Formats: sequence, structure tokens, C-alpha cells
Amino acid sequence: MNPQPLGVQMKRPCKCQSLEEQEKEDAGLCHHFSTKEKTPQICVVGSGPAGFYTAQHLLKQHPQAHVDIYEKQPVPFGLVRFGVAPDHPEVKNVINTFTQTAHSGRCAFWGNVEVGRDVTVPELQEAYHAVVLSYGAEDHRALEIPGEELPGVCSARAFVGWYNGLPENQELEPDLSCDTAVILGQGNVALDVARILLTPPEHLERTDITKAALGVLRQSRVKTVWLVGRRGPLQVAFTIKELREMIQLPGARPILDPADFLGLQDKIKEVPRPRKRLMELLLRTATEKPGPEEAARQASASRAWGLRFFRSPQQVLPSPDGRRAAGVRLAVTRLEGVHEATCAVPTGDMEDLPCGLVLSSIGYKSRPVDPSVPFDSKLGVIPNVEGRVLDVPGLYCSGWVKRGPTGVIATTMTDSFLTGQMLLQDLKAGLLPSGPRPGYTAIQALLSSRGVRPVSFSDWEKLDAEEVARGRGTGKPREKLVDPQEMLHLLGH
Repeated sequence: MNPQPLGVQMKRPCKCQSLEEQEKEDAGLCHHFSTKEKTPQICVVGSGPAGFYTAQHLLKQHPQAHVDIYEKQPVPFGLVRFGVAPDHPEVKNVINTFTQTAHSGRCAFWGNVEVGRDVTVPELQEAYHAVVLSYGAEDHRALEIPGEELPGVCSARAFVGWYNGLPENQELEPDLSCDTAVILGQGNVALDVARILLTPPEHLERTDITKAALGVLRQSRVKTVWLVGRRGPLQVAFTIKELREMIQLPGARPILDPADFLGLQDKIKEVPRPRKRLMELLLRTATEKPGPEEAARQASASRAWGLRFFRSPQQVLPSPDGRRAAGVRLAVTRLEGVHEATCAVPTGDMEDLPCGLVLSSIGYKSRPVDPSVPFDSKLGVIPNVEGRVLDVPGLYCSGWVKRGPTGVIATTMTDSFLTGQMLLQDLKAGLLPSGPRPGYTAIQALLSSRGVRPVSFSDWEKLDAEEVARGRGTGKPREKLVDPQEMLHLLGH
């Protein structure tokens, strides 16, 4: 998947044409910017899809703009590197587009710089004409139920970070010595985690999963994974591609209760086509007898996964000695309301589901980055109108910190282009500071005085080459470096 710009003033880039060449060709689009804004210095915080797509739009639509991208990790690409499942390499192809952007003479990447700690947002605002916050959703939503702190309970976000090499999650060491895992949530991340838990390790050997994670998964005794949701089949949050992968997973069979799907056939007649196709696949899997080949495949499967609907977690149950998780107490629910207003209400019945591993996958959330930036802690976003941060001229946001943690890479692209458009409109209207700004020169001096050594994009390319070389020996596309200190040491920092 390499999403191309949608509905914006952009042509499909020619493969043989560099960004610089495209810019020259497109310069005619941008003659309306006045000479006093000749070199707008813009900084973007975060190097995931939102950050790179914002930078791409600004560079393409303004022939003189210079964009610096700051990232707290020593390596770029955010969720594309640390969130996309290792067995979905095609989704990571978008990195090629981002690399092309980073190679522009008017773009610079500065990793190993944590905004809010190493440099403040007001300091960035002093140095740049405009600042765009695109740092994503770095936290997970808590369950807020008793027993959540027990060993054996962790967030799906941390688990994904662990197998994808996110430095802060490398100490996770999940205990996979139990036979049953429960994932609370029914979105794509929940399905990703279930799939990784149940995929035969030999199928993951040729991916960029970390060496440590592969070692733990080889020893795993998990045989059954339940994905629990408060509402019904019609409200699942995963997509048909992810569901199809689960249904066809080698060595695993689905467990779906036909009773959960009663009356669904009539309800799905009115729903939009993508949702209808998803529901039809779920219905067929739950209610139709599989053909001889599929029946034989399922009969020989040593592992299983299932969807439990109309269940809301109330408590993580401790083992007899109280030292770890041994199950989840679920309230049985029913649905009230219609369409978007459908909510799950408890019926009064309870049910205990035994397990040794509980993964909560009920959503990501953003954190406030700096006291000077307004933040809505209830919604987990920066209050904004079309990407303009409320009451702070010259400050913008894009991606999940702008709209909440929903949507795929293509959604983030469109959203980031919109923020870029708003910024350029404000620039053209004279709403941003006039006169030159020092940009990175000023920030470099501050970072140097604070003992911070930024990592450039060419530094990253050295780390990239090292990862690819380490992977080559074992037949993997790369062996990810997971220790920031080792990365900086390799660069001589």
C-alpha cells in the first residue's frame, strides 16, 4: 500500500522524477507567495505518517519553504515502523515516499530530540514561522477496572511495540506460558495481536519482527485467543482484510457462536457496502458448514481464536496466590439505541473467562507535549479548527493528535494535507510572522548547550544499512536495532 494524494492539487509523482524536479515543475503553482515570505521556516514535530505527509505537502505547494522534522526516537517513520504488523510489509512501502521527502534539499530530519524535554514548543515558535505538532498517540486508554495492575495484564499498544522493536517496550517480557489469552477490544490492533500470538513462528522468521520477540513466541504455549467486545457483530471495528487473514490463519480455527448472529441478515441490508461485506463474511464463518477442505483444515488446527460479543470487562481476576492474572470477570450486556447511538448496557448477569494473559486494546491516546500547548485530556487531542490550534497563532496540528486515534495511513495523508493547506493560507494572508527566522540554526545551538546530539537522515541511513546487513544473515529483510544507546554508539555519538 503506497497511498497517493487524494483530492489535492498534486500529480502522481513520476518514479524517475525527484522531489526537487517536481518542485521546479510545480513552482508555477506558487507564484502568489510574496517575496517577504521567501523562505518560510517551518518545523514539524513527529516523523510518522502525519509528520511526513504534512512536510510533503508544504514542500510541494511552496517552492521556497524549508521544513525541519523533529523526532524523539533516533529513527524515523513512527507508527509505520513501530505499529504496522511485521507480516504486513506491503503497508510499509510508504516509507519510500517519506524517504524521497527527506532527501529534498529543503527538508531535514532531526531524530533523538524530544520536544517538551530537550527543547520547548515556545523555543520552536521563536525559531520558526510556524510549528506543526504531528506526534501521534503515544499512550493507551486504561481499562480502569480492579486487577488491571496485575502481572499478566498489559496494553496491546505495548505488546505491538515490543514485537516491533519500540525501544520503550523492550523490557516487556510477556509471559506466554498460559494456554488462553484474552484481548479486550475488537479493532484491527486486537486482530493484529491475536494473529501474531497464533501465527506459527516459522511464518514470522522472514519478517522484521525482533529477534527477542521471535524467541519468546517460539516458546509460547498460547493455544486459544478470545477477542472480547462490549457490543455486537455489527459494531466490530476491524476491517475485512484483517478478518480474512484471521479466518485463513494456518493452524488456527475460528470459534463463533451462531446465536450471536441471529437476525443479523436483515439488519445488514441497510448498511454501507464495506460493512455489509464484512458482516456477510462473519455470518458465513459463524453459520455455514465449511466445505470438506476447510473442515479438514480446521479439524487439524491446534490453535483457535474466537469473538465474544456483548461482554464488558469488570475486573481482572487474580490467581489463588494473588500474584498474577488468572481470568477476566465480564458483565453480560445488551444493546440499546439505534445506529450511531447504540450503546451496551449491563443485563446484571456476570461471566468469568479464565486466562493467563490479558491484553487491553480499547484505543490509543495522545499526551500533552508541552505546558504551553492547549490540550483536551478528555478527548486526548489538541483543540483545533482544521488543524489550526485554538488561540495560538502559528501553531498547527495534524494526524492523531489533531483528530483522535482513528483511520488508516490514507486518512492521515488527507488530514495532513488539509493542515498544510491551512498553514499556507495563513502564510499567504500575512497571519504568520514576517521577516526572517533562524530555524534550525537557533535550535541546534540550544540542543548543543543541553548536550543533545541530534540524528540526521543520513545517520538514519547508516543505521538502516546496519539493520539490513544484520537481517541478511538470517534471511530477514532487516534485524531492527532496539537500543537507542547502541544506535548512538554505532553513529559515534
